[in-house]
Amino acid sequence: MSILVNKDTILMTQGITGKAGLFHSIKCRDYGTQLVGGVTPGRGGQVVEGFKIFDTVQECKEETGANATMIFVPPPFAAASIIEAIDAEIPLIVAITEGIPVHDMIKVKRCLDLSNSVLIGPNCPGIVTPNQAKIGIAPGNIFKPGKIGVVSRSGTLTYEAVYQTTLNGLGQTTAIGIGGDPIHGITFVDVLALFRDDSDTEGIILIGEIGGLDEVEAAEFIADEIKVPVVGFIAGVSAPPGKRMGHAGAIIEGKGTSAEVKIKALTEAGVTIAPNATLIGELMLDRYECKSIAQ
Repeated sequence: MSILVNKDTILMTQGITGKAGLFHSIKCRDYGTQLVGGVTPGRGGQVVEGFKIFDTVQECKEETGANATMIFVPPPFAAASIIEAIDAEIPLIVAITEGIPVHDMIKVKRCLDLSNSVLIGPNCPGIVTPNQAKIGIAPGNIFKPGKIGVVSRSGTLTYEAVYQTTLNGLGQTTAIGIGGDPIHGITFVDVLALFRDDSDTEGIILIGEIGGLDEVEAAEFIADEIKVPVVGFIAGVSAPPGKRMGHAGAIIEGKGTSAEVKIKALTEAGVTIAPNATLIGELMLDRYECKSIAQ
């Protein structure tokens, strides 16, 4: 099984005629994703690299049956594109765009809360269910179908965890990067709940970082709801308070937002914390094998 995306996912790309949008749309199609067209206002009716272009999300949805969208629209216009997808009732929206203004994302969040759409991102690598669907910028060759769910705020560390679980034979059910902006869509808790309900997910890797309270909330959920082994890693242990490290949301601003607090909360919830990123896969394999022996 998987979460959120599978072989039945039908994808469009908003901003498909831009350099990045077209490049990654081709990569997603080559991976096997059903990418059926894209949206660029004013270019409706054109065909680019085999993709039919539409002026609006609604038009693309009605003609192609798309149930997911991938957004590569530049930051000043990206929030409006997300809201357009919400208004068109697209079930899954994956916003890859980095640098969307916070006040724009506040508007998006209000619209999202009144809808049934799920937003991944923004400022994220996307989501992959191995050999079924890839939405975003992750390198498809590192994925392998398997038993581990991966959720991360960091794009590059998502790839690291995926690659390690591929090399050690565990593979992945679904890997999802939720993004590192202060205001974003799907949260750790949301993803953990989906993995909890997926019978094929027999272990979870959670990669967090400084800033925000998502990891502390995830620890509470793990303690109460998650029965499979969980391995975690928190980036930013050496970051000084008040200094942003990488993502816009990666900044220690107050109680509960430091790496130390998050590591403590996750450890108390039964999560095995990797002391460095190179050990994530090894620790996951150890936890997985120990559980198998116990059963």
